[in-house]
Amino acid sequence: MEHQHRQDEDIVRLLAPRLAYFAGVARTEHVTRAAHEMQVPQSTLSRAMVRLEKDLGVDLFARHGRTVSLTPAGRTFLASVERALGEVEKAAESVRADADPESGKVAFGFLHTMGTETVPGLLRAFRADHPRVRFSLVQNYGEAMLEKLRAGELDLCLTSPVPDAPDLVARRLDEQRLRLVVPEDHRLAGRRRVRLAEAAEESFVTLEPGYGLRRITDDLCAEAGFTPRVAFEGEEAETLRGLVAAGLGVALLPPPAVPRPGVVELTVTGQRAVREIGVAWLEGHPDTPPVAAFKKFLLSRRGKLLPEPAGPTG
Repeated sequence: MEHQHRQDEDIVRLLAPRLAYFAGVARTEHVTRAAHEMQVPQSTLSRAMVRLEKDLGVDLFARHGRTVSLTPAGRTFLASVERALGEVEKAAESVRADADPESGKVAFGFLHTMGTETVPGLLRAFRADHPRVRFSLVQNYGEAMLEKLRAGELDLCLTSPVPDAPDLVARRLDEQRLRLVVPEDHRLAGRRRVRLAEAAEESFVTLEPGYGLRRITDDLCAEAGFTPRVAFEGEEAETLRGLVAAGLGVALLPPPAVPRPGVVELTVTGQRAVREIGVAWLEGHPDTPPVAAFKKFLLSRRGKLLPEPAGPTG
């Protein structure tokens, strides 16, 4: 089987450069005319056709002086060759289109919490100067996006915490203050500011393990001297806010895009309760012009990446 696979690879390597020549000769049924159209010496073309037939062990052409006609085997072969060459052409056009500085494509990943307001605002500002650049947008949690970067499925991602890995380049762009979100009838709801230790006995609703915000929550609670008692784990911050509003626990969350009724958002004091947002890309990965332009744009937003949050309530 291994030997067969190697043979197949060898035949592909032998055939590939000659297929376009074969299609040209088959189309014109004239070696001289095909050589002229393709701008290659006639001798090169003739030799390529002889070698192609020899490697395949099949006569593709019946020769009549300078003119040629396809044999039945040649006609069968031509149908497949034209499909294959069409696919190669489509592939080339596709990657060139994606790299076009004016209308190319950027595969961009970001956290769910940034999809409501932050990312739409960024894209609108970028497209003011690059109206035809297209985006493939992926919302996911941090670790999943870093895997997609490594797999070549994403060009850039906005994530938190800012990754620190030898195969990635990451730049810190901004930070969000996290708030302790409590139900509006909660014992702490009358306060504007709170130390996290005061919530040590509460049930928490958090993101699932593996999410950056969950790690930050666990770390901040540990720093405040307790392990949070987790009642619910979810995948999305606004769902957690809904659980808090329903009285099912408290949560450490970034500011909402739109203030939510039923909850009170308290400023956390006594420790630095923030999450840093950064942009990451694969080290050494060549950028197409549209990716380079969008990367430069993101880096220019350092310190002003995020919209102004609604003020804490309470």
